[in-house]
Amino acid sequence: MDVSLQFLGAAHCVTGSKYLLTLNGSSDTQHQIMVDCGLFQGLKELRLRNREPLPLTPADVGLVVLTHAHIDHTGYLPKLVRDGFRGRIFCTEPTADLLSIMLLDSAKLQEEEAAFANKKGYSKHHPAEALYTKEDVERMLPLVESVAYDAPLVLLDGALTLTFREAGHILGSASVELAVQGASQRKQLVFSGDLGRYGNPVMHDPAPVTEADVLLVESTYGDRNVRVDDPEAEVARVVNEALDRGGVLLIAAFAVGRTQTLLYYLKKLIKEGRVPQVPVYVDSPMGIRVSDLYPRHPTAHRLGHGNVFDFPGVRFVTESRESKGLNQLGGRAIIISSSGMCTGGRIVHHLFHRLPRPADTLLLIGYQAEGTRGRRLQEGETEIKMFGEQVPVRCHVEHLGGLSAHADRSELLRWLSNFAQPPKHTFIVHGEPTAAEVLAHTLRQDQRWPNVEVPDYLDKVVLFEGI
Repeated sequence: MDVSLQFLGAAHCVTGSKYLLTLNGSSDTQHQIMVDCGLFQGLKELRLRNREPLPLTPADVGLVVLTHAHIDHTGYLPKLVRDGFRGRIFCTEPTADLLSIMLLDSAKLQEEEAAFANKKGYSKHHPAEALYTKEDVERMLPLVESVAYDAPLVLLDGALTLTFREAGHILGSASVELAVQGASQRKQLVFSGDLGRYGNPVMHDPAPVTEADVLLVESTYGDRNVRVDDPEAEVARVVNEALDRGGVLLIAAFAVGRTQTLLYYLKKLIKEGRVPQVPVYVDSPMGIRVSDLYPRHPTAHRLGHGNVFDFPGVRFVTESRESKGLNQLGGRAIIISSSGMCTGGRIVHHLFHRLPRPADTLLLIGYQAEGTRGRRLQEGETEIKMFGEQVPVRCHVEHLGGLSAHADRSELLRWLSNFAQPPKHTFIVHGEPTAAEVLAHTLRQDQRWPNVEVPDYLDKVVLFEGI
C-alpha cells in the first residue's frame, strides 16, 4: 500500500483546515480520507479559495474525520456534500451536536449576507450568492456518526483504525490518530487538531499522545507565549476599568468555547464581589444554544451537571428586536456577542454603533487571524469599513490573548514532549508563516527532531510506499 497526503488548507495560515489522505492498495483499490473540512477566513486572498474547486472529486472521498466543530475546520462540509460527497463523517459526540448548530448558522449568515449585499449593491458579484444553503446542511447532517474518545474504530476492512483523543480546545475537540494497516506494516498518523490550554477552568487538559510515524501539529502560537498568571484578575481589571468609564463593555467572543469560559469567569467574579453586578447580555443565538449543550455532555468538561452559566444579571438575548435595542444602552452594562474575530454575526452591528463612542470599550479575546476585522482593531486601526461606510474607532480597545483557547508555545512543546520518540516526519500546520517557521526551527534545532517541514498550500507528499 502507498500512502500520500495533500495539504488543502491550514498551510502557512490558520484557517481552511483540510488534509486529504489517499491510500492506494496493491489491487488498484483507492481510499480517500479527508481530515477536517474547513472554510478559509480572514484575508480576501484566502476567502477566495472557498470558491475554487478542490483538486479532487468529492464523490470519490469515502470518509471525513473532524477534529472539532469550529467553522475553519468544518465549514466547507455542506459545500462538499453539495458537490457530490456521500460518504461517512466521523467526530466526537459533542462535536456532532455542535455541527447542526454551527453549520445551520453558517448557512443562515451566508444567505443573509448575500441578500444584504444584493440589496445594498456593494458586492462585486451580481447577484451575490451563498456558498451553500440550509438545505445543503440538512443533506449533510445525516452522514455524521459520533465516536467516543479513546474508542478505536476499525474502518475500510481493517486498513484504517480511527481513535479520538481529548484535545482540550473546545467542547468535543479531539486529536486524531489514524493507524494505517498495509500488507506488511502498520503506520501511525497523528493530527493534533487545535490543542487547548493546560489548567483551563472549563475544558480538560489535552490528552497525551505518545507515538506517531507522521505528525501534523498546529502552530497558532508556535512563536510566542500568551499565558497570563492570573486570567481572573485580567478579566476583573478590564471589566472594572470599562464600567468606571461609564460606558458599555462589548466583548467579541467565539460562540463556542470563549463565550462559555467568559461566563464562567464573570459568574465567579460577580459572586466574589470583585466586579459589580451589572446587566450581562449574551447576544449570540449560537452561543446560547452551545451553552445549553454543556449539561448534556457533563464528562466533556470540568463544570459537571446543571445550569452552569446562569447567574444574577445575565440575560440571554435571542430575538433580533432585543438585540437591536441593546444599541440604546448608555452605560454600565456588558454585551457578549460573536463572532470572536468580528467577521460576522450580531457583533458587527454592535461594533457599528459602539466603535465611535469614547466611553465604550471593546474587548477582544482569543486569536485574531490575519485579515480579520478583529485583527485590524487589535493593531490599532482608526477607521473600519462596515456596511460600505468608514466607521471611526474612538472607543477603548483591549485584547486579552491569555484567554485564547489555543495552546501557546510552551504548551505546544509540553504536548509534543509526550512522544516517546520523535515522529519520523512532522508537518507544522495551522499557523501564520512566522509562527510555523519558529516552531519548526525549535523542533529541528533544539529538540533534534528529524524531517520537520512547513508545507505550502496544495503540497502533496508520499508518506509511505509499499507498506
